[in-house]
Amino acid sequence: MHSYDYAVLLAFFALVLLPAPWLGRFYYKVMEGQRTWLSPVLGPVERGCYRLSGVNADAEQSWKQYTLALLTFNLAGFVLVFAVLLLQGYLPLNPQKLPGQEWSLAFNTAVSFVTNTNWQAYSGEASVSYLSQMIGLTVQNFVSAATGLAVLVALCRGIARRSANTLGNFWVDMTRATLYGLLPLCVLLALFLVWQGVPQTFSDYVQALTLQGTEQTIPLGPAASQIAIKQLGTNGGGFFGVNSAHPFENPTAWSNLFEMASIILIPAALVFTFGHYVKDLRQSRAIIACMLALFLIGGGTALYAEYQANPSLNNPQVAQSAPLEGKENRLGTTASVLWTVTTTAASNGSVNNMHDSLNPISGMVAMVNMMVGEVIFGGVGAGLYGMLLNVLIAVFLAGLMIGRTPEYLGKKLQAREVQLLVATLLVMPVGVLVLGALAASLPGPVASVTNPGAHGFSQVLYAYTSASANNGSAFAGFGANTTFHNLMLGVGMLIGRFGYILPVLALAGSLALKKTAPIGENSFPTHGPLFATLLVVTILLIGGLTFLPALALGPITEHLSLGF
Repeated sequence: MHSYDYAVLLAFFALVLLPAPWLGRFYYKVMEGQRTWLSPVLGPVERGCYRLSGVNADAEQSWKQYTLALLTFNLAGFVLVFAVLLLQGYLPLNPQKLPGQEWSLAFNTAVSFVTNTNWQAYSGEASVSYLSQMIGLTVQNFVSAATGLAVLVALCRGIARRSANTLGNFWVDMTRATLYGLLPLCVLLALFLVWQGVPQTFSDYVQALTLQGTEQTIPLGPAASQIAIKQLGTNGGGFFGVNSAHPFENPTAWSNLFEMASIILIPAALVFTFGHYVKDLRQSRAIIACMLALFLIGGGTALYAEYQANPSLNNPQVAQSAPLEGKENRLGTTASVLWTVTTTAASNGSVNNMHDSLNPISGMVAMVNMMVGEVIFGGVGAGLYGMLLNVLIAVFLAGLMIGRTPEYLGKKLQAREVQLLVATLLVMPVGVLVLGALAASLPGPVASVTNPGAHGFSQVLYAYTSASANNGSAFAGFGANTTFHNLMLGVGMLIGRFGYILPVLALAGSLALKKTAPIGENSFPTHGPLFATLLVVTILLIGGLTFLPALALGPITEHLSLGF
């Protein structure tokens, strides 16, 4: 590594961590309807949205009403995107005359964007029209991220309130999350990306004559606006097929740095939002320390592994250097590995390199980041409510060890809460191990694997892990666009999204009803180094016990077989 690599790492953490406390306080004030510096501009727009939709902003909902509104909204979004993708050949803003998608691919794509996954079994510039990109995919990038933020806020209220029957209003939370929380940042990032060279146009594709004398089609489109929200909303779906490895999505070192930092900017800030809800920023510091520890463990491991020469290469000169196959030379190894770790630590899924070309241990780090539930920062809202589930599990384990009824911030965890927590522990195993086993064992689906042996198994394992974790990145080399995989991966995405959301909202409703007991000297502190360590160990133990056998069949076997 050179001084440039260390500068990239330092700038990345500075861009993420320095604004986080301020932005976290801003989100708390926004979601609770307090006045902010944007209120004079966006306040009338917010009130106009309520009038047009007939929403009473002062009427709060029980957890069941909140859940019903959320499910209704997401179902409507799925139907809209599914219809647009099927019928795009008949719709405007389609200068390339692209036909509608095949039904199973349209189902997979619609589920993918509604669940904030952005798994793409297609190449955007060759398969999706400008209208589909904007009214279908970009809109869902906003509202799927806002849905995650709304669920997190409902859980925060459930923990913070006492003897309450309501958690807020889903429609109000969605409006505020989109209008204040996502749109202003996306406008700023989109303008920055246009300045760096990302296209934002409705013009037709350009036909160019190459130096070799052949014609080349150069795709264009309204890319900057979608790329901004794909990063800030932890979505990840690329406007172009190769995502942020494409020079039109990620043209410069500056665009690479800001896009990368944008992935976890909001998730890091929301940790401090939680601290404002519970009136104890020490809780935020403990959680952010846990997230950073897990991020650094994975990032350090991946960087070390990726800078190791591949011993299977016979050329001594090539074998002594870090392999660059599958990476952009203009970005280099460090920026590629940092992006890989960041995008899998969040439920983002964008890529600036080929994950299929990573050394086995680097690929394993990416998988583990997702297998633990993508709680290492995670998606907008989804990462923190996933981490809070682990916090409650750690509290429960601590209660078992000391022989006391577990409690968190004065709220006792009883049978109902523990049952809901156990239900969330089944989400990833079902999505990854059950669906992945079917894909790896049935003769038809397994034909999508393009590599034999351990690496081929890693391709399947990565795909179903990515879908169930609502990540969306892929190992590549895996032929996902078949009816079986389109449907099964779609099911995995639904399980990974709503298998968490439904228990989380039920848990929020249950906790809101409880009275808060005073925190005394004998209460287990959840803000110090001891608890942060327990939380890290809990996350790694649950993930390790669940997925270590599968990892042993894939990246670990491949690593040993290469002679590292």
